[in-house]
Formats: sequence, C-alpha cells, structure tokens
Amino acid sequence: MDPTLKSTVLLMLLGLVVNVLSITDSEHCQNVVKKWAFTSLDHEVKEDKHTLNDLLFFLHVPRTGGRTYFHCFLKKLYSNSLECPRSYDKLRFDPSKAKCRLLTTHDDYSITSKLPRDRTSVVTILRNPVDRVFSTYEFSVEVAARFLVHPNLTSATQMTGRLRSKTNGVSTLDIWPWKYLVPWMREDLFARRDARKARVINDINSSDPYNMEDMVMPLLDYIDNPIAHEIVHNGATFQIAGLTNNSYLPEAHEVRHCVEKYKKLGEYVLQVAKKRLDNMLYVGLTEDHRKSATMFANVVGAQVISQLVESNAIGEGAAVNKSEQSTSFSDSEVDGNDHQNITSDEKGDAAATSSDDNEVKQETMSVGKLMETYEVCISGLRKTQARRRIASLKRISPANFTKEARLQVPQMVLQQIQRLNNLDLELYEYAQGIFAKQHEQAAEKMFDPDTLGSMFIYSGGTKLWDVILWTMPFVLLFIFIVFVNAKRRTLKVKI
Repeated sequence: MDPTLKSTVLLMLLGLVVNVLSITDSEHCQNVVKKWAFTSLDHEVKEDKHTLNDLLFFLHVPRTGGRTYFHCFLKKLYSNSLECPRSYDKLRFDPSKAKCRLLTTHDDYSITSKLPRDRTSVVTILRNPVDRVFSTYEFSVEVAARFLVHPNLTSATQMTGRLRSKTNGVSTLDIWPWKYLVPWMREDLFARRDARKARVINDINSSDPYNMEDMVMPLLDYIDNPIAHEIVHNGATFQIAGLTNNSYLPEAHEVRHCVEKYKKLGEYVLQVAKKRLDNMLYVGLTEDHRKSATMFANVVGAQVISQLVESNAIGEGAAVNKSEQSTSFSDSEVDGNDHQNITSDEKGDAAATSSDDNEVKQETMSVGKLMETYEVCISGLRKTQARRRIASLKRISPANFTKEARLQVPQMVLQQIQRLNNLDLELYEYAQGIFAKQHEQAAEKMFDPDTLGSMFIYSGGTKLWDVILWTMPFVLLFIFIVFVNAKRRTLKVKI
C-alpha cells in the first residue's frame, strides 16, 4: 500500500477512535451527573420549611458576611453547650458526639448526610458573585501578607507549624477554602518580594492595586489560575450542591470533573442548588445587609428564642469560649475565620474582639434585644477588622484594596469573572427572588391579627390593643381641639 494512503487511513481510523471515545466519555459523564442530581433531589425534605427544626445548620458560604451572623446573632442565642462539637470551622463534624442544636461551618451541603434530615433546618447567605471573587482574592492576599514579617518563606512555614502543634485551636490554614488559597498566595508574595530584592526595585509604578505585578499576583492571573477554577469560581453553587473538594460525597470529585469538562452539565448542579435554596428556612443577601439582618432576627431569631425558652436552654453559660476570641475578620462585610495569632498586632486585635463577644446572656432574649445586641456587636467587629486590614496591607504597600479601586478594574476582567461564574450569577438571581418572597411573607405575618395580638402585650399581661382603645377617645378629643383652634385662626386671618 502506498505510504501516503496508509498514513491517511491510519489518521482516519485514529480520528474515529478518538471520536467514539469522546462520545462514550460524554455519555458517561452525563449519566454520572444525572444520577447524582436525581438522587440528591429525592433526598430533599418536603416538610414545612418555614418552621425551625431541632437542629439549625448555617451553611456559611465564604465572603458573604456569615461570620457576623455567627458572632452577633447565633452566639447571642445558643449557649456553648448547644453548639455542635467541632462546629464552626472546626474542620469536620463528628456525628458520634453529644446531641447539639447549632451547626455552623464552611463545610458544604453534603454534611447533611451525617445529620438527621427530618430534624434539620438550613440557612445561608449569598453574595453578588463578582464582589465575592474580589473579596476572596483580597482576603487571600490580606492573610498571606501577615507572614511577610518573617525573613523568608521557610521561616514563615516553620513558625506556623510550631504554633499549630502547640495549640488545640484552629488556624486559617486548616479551614476550607483558605487552607488552599492562603498558602498559594503566601508563596507567591514571598517570591515577588525576593524578586524585588534581587532586582533592587524600590518604587512600584502601577497605581492599580489589582494589577501591581511586582508586589502581588494580579487579579487577572488569580482568576485564570487552575486553583481558582477548582475552588473559587461558581463556589457558592458547588458548596450548596455539596460538590466542593471538601465534600463528604464519594462521587463529588467525578461529578465536579465532568461538569468542568462538559459545561452544559452544570445545569444539573444549578437545579439541585436552586431546589435546596427553595427548601431552606432563610436565604439572606450580603448586599441587602440591613434588610437581611432584620429578616434573620424575625424569621430565624424569633423561632430560636421561642424554641430555647420552651426548653429553658437559652442563657445557660453562654459566655463565648476563649477559643472563639482569637478571631480574624474580613473586609467590609465583617466576615472572617478563626486563626492563631502569628504577630503581635493580631494579638491586640483578638483582645479587642473578645471584649465584644464575652458577654453572658442571663436575661430573657427578644427579637428587639437581639437586634440591639447585633448593632453593638457588628460595630465592634468592624473596628477590629479595620485595624487588622490596615496592618496587613501595610506590608504590601502601595497595594491597597478599596471599593474605589475596584471601580477602576478593566471591564475585560469583570467580564471574565462573570463568564467563569455563570452558575453563581444565575443562582444569585434566583436567591434574590427567594429573598423578595421571604420579605413579603414576613411583612404579611407582621400584620396578621394573631401575630399582632401576641406582639402587643406588656410584661404585666396587659394587651396594647386594650390600652389603645382606652386612650382613643382622649386622642380624638385632642385632635378635635387642635382642629377647632386652627379653624379659628384661619377665620381671623380672612377677616
């Protein structure tokens, strides 16, 4: 056979084999993802989602302000004895431990496979995906920059290892997703600092902190990196679907791999995430901070108070554990993570935070008192974060991340973030619809006669309606006198 013809035939056969294998792989992935999706939807709870069950699971999507809700709402309601063992960012939940009422963690939805589904209520908060990517990048840099007090990367990692071995606390480097993102950014910051020293670079010409290559990894490089593709992009959707690389599901890796390879399969993941939002007790939005906090207090807080008062569990030794006092907080939305004090400035920040958190709840809580406590608490957290953020970013000056600087980021970068987070964008839009319905239902409930009747009661047992009816004649008489006097003055002016 002619060599040229032989080569052509072999290439055609090879192409046919590759095409067949590709079709087979595509079908296999579709079957894997569809099977997971249908199984997941079958497990969804069908009971009344508006009623708080025995166990409250707060699924904390990173960089959404969830740490604020934990410290300023939930820690004011639930005593330490009611918080699940190894709960908030304590790596992995141990179901063999004693019964608990509150589970708050960065673990994804797959952890519910270890919980009593029929007795668990789930709540979460979502954030605009573009802003969440910005915040994730900034927090990765901010925490990594704290290690720059060390002369080199080896010294930093050795010191961190010694600190972690001496304490039972939890470091940021133990927590998903920071256990992946911070070491990656830390290594990059040290490499860039060493490069500046080698080239004797003292002045940084760029005025854009998100594109200051000599100082810190540019945002565009960050979002295009495989690590960001694995952990950051569409992170909220995968976390609510239970498919992060921290998942409890054995099939999670293969499902995620198939969705990454065949983008159209992401629709199945999105449908599961949407269904789970539908079944949640509460869905908040970071951007609607005031409205979200008020709704959380009225929808979740009110039921927690009622539930705990009935069981006499509220206020029992509710001082914050010392392990919770060593805390770092995030940027403008005051989100953050437990981590060990590495430098002296962090120790000062932890002490300042502990004074806000270390209060014993001996009095009977109410929704009004809960909101008052929340306001005081969040104010303290913001001050603490501002000090820590300033101290961290000084080490990579002039790279200073601000809201104003975000506005200068090129449109091309923003469009790339949107493209890479298409599932999160659609899920966020869906969550906005749920949030609007929640707000409408909460407003209707406020004007429900039974609700109003139970609300308008003084501690002595006197109904506020009785007081209003009793004083109404005097109010009407006062209005009549004012009206008559106004008429007289008007007549005098005309004359």
